[in-house]
Amino acid sequence: MKFSPFVAIVLILVSLNECLGQAPLVQEGDANAHSESDATSRRPNVIVILADDLAVGDLAGGDGSPTRTPNLDRLASESIQFSQAYSGSCVCAPARAALLTGRYPHRTGVVTLNMNKYPEMTRLRRDETTIANVLKDAGYATGLVGKWHTGRGDGFHPLDRGFDEFEGFFGSDDVGYFRYPFSVQRQISNVDESYLTDDLNRRAIEFVRRHREHPFFLHLAHYAPHRPLEAPPEIIARYRGQGFDESTATIYAMIEVMDRGIGELLSEIDDFGLSDNTIVIFASDNGPDPLTGERFNRGLRGTKYQVNEGGIRVPLFVRWPKRFAPGHRDQMVTFVDLMPTILDLCRVDLATLNRLDGENFAAVLEDASVAHSTMRFWQWNRGSPNYTHNAAVRHEQFKLVRPYVTRGTKLKDTTEPSVLFDLRNDPTESRDVSEQYPDVAGRMSRELEQWSASVEKDRVRPSEMPQSVR
Repeated sequence: MKFSPFVAIVLILVSLNECLGQAPLVQEGDANAHSESDATSRRPNVIVILADDLAVGDLAGGDGSPTRTPNLDRLASESIQFSQAYSGSCVCAPARAALLTGRYPHRTGVVTLNMNKYPEMTRLRRDETTIANVLKDAGYATGLVGKWHTGRGDGFHPLDRGFDEFEGFFGSDDVGYFRYPFSVQRQISNVDESYLTDDLNRRAIEFVRRHREHPFFLHLAHYAPHRPLEAPPEIIARYRGQGFDESTATIYAMIEVMDRGIGELLSEIDDFGLSDNTIVIFASDNGPDPLTGERFNRGLRGTKYQVNEGGIRVPLFVRWPKRFAPGHRDQMVTFVDLMPTILDLCRVDLATLNRLDGENFAAVLEDASVAHSTMRFWQWNRGSPNYTHNAAVRHEQFKLVRPYVTRGTKLKDTTEPSVLFDLRNDPTESRDVSEQYPDVAGRMSRELEQWSASVEKDRVRPSEMPQSVR
């Protein structure tokens, strides 16, 4: 039998491959598989760093003092910085639920704080999908280092919610900075030989080292500067010497230690040559804790526990050198928008039966002129939600607030009137303009009523819902 020269060459190559024990020539289907594998390996790494009770005024020495956050300041200068970024809540557990799911915290079942007193209202429902679930299914190594405040027990542990690795602690535990309970995977022990913030930064660096060869998602959830206020004495003394009271000096010392460790993490990423293809996001879960005293917060009204700007406005930096030039954005974005945005940047399809509340703002990262006009809602009180209390809606320049009344648990429907603010002209929420814009106030009040009914219905839905009605 005669062969053309081309066919003869092919046969010779196949024979040589077989003789040398090499793999046969790749078939078309195999080529597609390799192509998909290569595409996966080129997906960006993602690091989400979350501070706890950090105020927007805590960064960059905005109160006139020498800067205490040089590494975060540098990260900000290399990032897209958002001036109108909001948490998902004015307290930590619901805020984290919003970040993890892209949904309002009420829908996820996480509506209050104390995991011991309210275990069923601090658990991320099992029918919720986390960003860790989705990225893990897409081939990412997923890790949580630090605070997990969205459920404990069988089915609610971080390892049950999409994380391959967990090194951290649970909310509502007796956590100090020089002595603290600590979990590695599911094993808990007490640690007293290191400072918590340094320990978390070190473990985050080790996670990057272990997984630097393939795509990873790391959630570094710091505790600083949450109570108890504890820091190395020599750093506290430096801030006391600048004239700060003991509480503020300790908080700034705690932030400085966190900043130092974040700088070490970013340097590690640089050293491994990962910076260009690693998305780094930094934010805080809510505003400053009023129980630690008053400190500079750029004149924003309110604190943690309140839906005024001081309680929900947070810093947000997004850095990806390979794709985004540093700059500033004034569009409003919130925690529920992070999940769809990250998944889009990672080219990962969303696989969840629950509709997201958040909207992808990747286009805003590309172009400062792109519109991102959304309507966003907040509400919080201890225990079961009472939507007449401490609730807000923002759309464009206007924000309607149902006033904060009490931190207590036995709430009656408040009779205090809603207040309308024009944040474009009054960012400190000092003037009620509801009489000037009655139509706006009425419309936003109705929107808040509808939202409250919607999320409450979702919050109390059956544990197992038919897929067709989820």
